[in-house]
Amino acid sequence: MKNALIALAITVLAALLMFLVLPDAAYLWVKSVHVFAVIAWMAGMLYLPRLFVYHADAEIGSVQSQTFKVMERRLLKGIMNPSMIATWVAGIWLAVSGGWLASGDVWIQLKILLVLAMSAIHGMLSAATRRFAEDRNERSARSWRMLNEVPAVLLIGIIILVVVKPF
Repeated sequence: MKNALIALAITVLAALLMFLVLPDAAYLWVKSVHVFAVIAWMAGMLYLPRLFVYHADAEIGSVQSQTFKVMERRLLKGIMNPSMIATWVAGIWLAVSGGWLASGDVWIQLKILLVLAMSAIHGMLSAATRRFAEDRNERSARSWRMLNEVPAVLLIGIIILVVVKPF
């Protein structure tokens, strides 16, 4: 967790330094931070529900359950939350600086909608992490398995909108 935060901080600081030294290259550096942050965020969004699948089947109070609690908390706090914040900050900067928000293109509006949906799922997973930590999980392993697919489907839509720009 600590290493992930350090790596993220170094990347962001390098991008800020490049912005000051070479302002013309800032867009590409911020885009690099955005891509890095998205990858880290999505890794967590795909892994945390998978941990819930196994945690839901673990006996409350067991060593296994306690281990899952630590893993879930560290993943959420150390990787997912900082990555989501960096994704949003860099993404908004790119959209404004690249003129995408002012363009009125439908693809950017749909992308923002899908990223908002991804953020809502993140919020649900965050609340579930708290419930698991308090031994109050209310969902079955099967329901977590199904929810595990939602971020992947949203990610596919986001990638298509960004790369293909069909609208």
